Amino acid sequence: MNYLRSSIKTTIRISAFLLALLFAAQNVSAQMQPIDSNIVKIDTSKFVMQKSAWGAVLRSAVIPGFGQFYNQSYWKIPIIWGFLGYFGYVWISNNNSYKQYRDIYSKSILANDPNAPINLRIRDFYKDQRDQFAVYIALTYFLSLVDAYVDAQLFDFDVSKINSVNVYNFSVKIKF
Repeated sequence: MNYLRSSIKTTIRISAFLLALLFAAQNVSAQMQPIDSNIVKIDTSKFVMQKSAWGAVLRSAVIPGFGQFYNQSYWKIPIIWGFLGYFGYVWISNNNSYKQYRDIYSKSILANDPNAPINLRIRDFYKDQRDQFAVYIALTYFLSLVDAYVDAQLFDFDVSKINSVNVYNFSVKIKF
């Protein structure tokens, strides 16, 4: 039970932190200063986003994957549905097993069965697994919302328009 409470608290803290980052990222802007005359200047005053980030989040909140459809990231939809389907299937399976062992444990307590502690541990195992997969479902749902938001924000991002003169290389050498 303590594990469930701590995992839910951790999930809530991580979600609150990510939401704070999302809201803070909207107010941050950067300006590029051309170093060389070969760099193309981009006039951002006339730029209008083609996709609404919060519209994508709302679409994905109503139907998971619909925000990805709106952002034309069609390949992400089966991944989201696959994870949600798998986690939902395992949740239902663990819930059914929990109910089965809950009834077995209740009957074993009434009958003074010596296997009652074993049945209690099995019941608690399935309950913990069920709750853990409920957290996985919530995280998958939340990550699909974050992905829809980020994908809508970066929908218009095009690297090919910026001709950069300064290219930085990073190399690592490992000697054995």
